Order: sequence, then C-alpha cells, then structure tokens
Amino acid sequence: MKLTLGFSPCPNDTFIFDALVNKKIDTGDFDFELFLEDVQTLNQWALEGKLDISKISYGVFPLITHQYDLLDSGGALGKGVGPLLISKKEISIADINGCSIAIPGINTTAHLLFSLAFPDAEKKEFMIFSSIEDAVLNEKVDCGVIIHENRFTYQKKGLRKIVDLGEYWELKTGCPIPLGGIVINNRSDKSIQKKINDLIRKSVEYAFSHYPLLTDFVKQHSQEMDEKVMRQHIDLYVNNYSISLGSDGERAVHLLLDTYGAINKKRS
Repeated sequence: MKLTLGFSPCPNDTFIFDALVNKKIDTGDFDFELFLEDVQTLNQWALEGKLDISKISYGVFPLITHQYDLLDSGGALGKGVGPLLISKKEISIADINGCSIAIPGINTTAHLLFSLAFPDAEKKEFMIFSSIEDAVLNEKVDCGVIIHENRFTYQKKGLRKIVDLGEYWELKTGCPIPLGGIVINNRSDKSIQKKINDLIRKSVEYAFSHYPLLTDFVKQHSQEMDEKVMRQHIDLYVNNYSISLGSDGERAVHLLLDTYGAINKKRS
C-alpha cells in the first residue's frame, strides 16, 4: 500500500522519519511517496487534504480536524523549545504592537503563540521561516518570529531576543509547547492508522538507538550544515513526546485548541 507522506527537511523531522522512509525498519506492506516541504506549505496542503500523512503545525490543526486525525507519535512538543521574537535594534515589549513582524506562516504554531502574547499586534508579514532572519537583518521588518535552526544562529548574526514565546506559553499554562504533530487522513481505516503510528514510533526509537550518529539523510537536507547545530536541533525538538504524546502531551494539545478558539472568538 502506497501512501503520500510529507514533512520538513529540518533535522528533527528527517531524524524521526529516516528509518521509516529509507526502510531501515520493516514497513511491511507500506511504501511511502515522500514530500519534503517547509511547514507553511505542509499546513496549506493539509487544508487542501493533499497528503495521506503529514507533519503540520498545531496552529493549523483546529482547521483540519474534519479530515485528519492526530497520531500519537512523531510530533514535536517540549519545554524550552518555543519560537523566539527577535529584532536587530533594541525594541521594548511595549512597542511591539506598533512594529512590523515577520511570521513563519499564518497557520503556524508560532503565529498562534505570538497572537497569544501580543493579541493587538496587526502589522504582520507571513513568509517562509528561513527568510525571517534576513528580513530582520535587512530591516525589511522591525521584528521576526524565528523557529527551527534559526534559534541557534540569530545571535551570531547580531540579532537579539525580545521574548521567548514558548516560555510565555509555559508560564501561562504550565504545559509543554505543542509545536508540530503528525496527522493522517481520516479516510484511512483505524487499523491502518494504528499500523502507521506504530511504524513512526519504531522509526523514532531506531533513530534514538543510533544517536548521536547523523545519517546522510539528515545531513543532506539540513539548511544549517554544521553538525553541532543539527544535534542541538534534534536534542531540542525530539524527545519522549516524539515517541508518544502521553497524558501531558494530550492535555497540552487540547489546551492549544482551546486557546485557538478563544483567540479567534476575540477577533470575531
């Protein structure tokens, strides 16, 4: 059975799915047609129902629950892993509402967390996450919300942190931050969903059992080629929640859905 599968080229995703897509574990009757795309593209495709299985931002999950189910394994949750609001010049928190802000996609978790912290900020520009550092450096925007590898590179480029948006979430809720999850089209039989979830869990466990080895699959797709940064990325975003959400992870996801509803109710 062939299924379409999409995830990002970032080290955490390639680390998680390497054993699955490259047949380092027994995938039985399943084959996967792979799509490596940035998170906003994957979010948009999920809205369109394009792929059978996909990594998505939890920020888009409330909009796709009618056609996708959330899997227990393969996601990214944790503490100290949230997006950062950065700038080139010193900007006070009180002035953020009047600033132009680059955000990595309208339906990303980063946008949701930014909106939770700054509900009155309106000058938003949505762009691919890898373009945000340069947009701030070149003063095309006043501030930017950064994710993924950029968390480890922004200081080297002379940029400064204004707010850790993940820390804001953690202090407000006491929950880990739900960043990204793995969804499967709900047209799939429940028994198939369970098998896919089990395969993803085995793929994560396989990767952990060989860590800190970085495979060629991880290296060739990483935008930040320094192996130290790749490992920092994996250490930050891949953890026990990637094996299974557990009760803490499920509570965090439900709370994020509630937060999404509250923010959008206020907007309307």
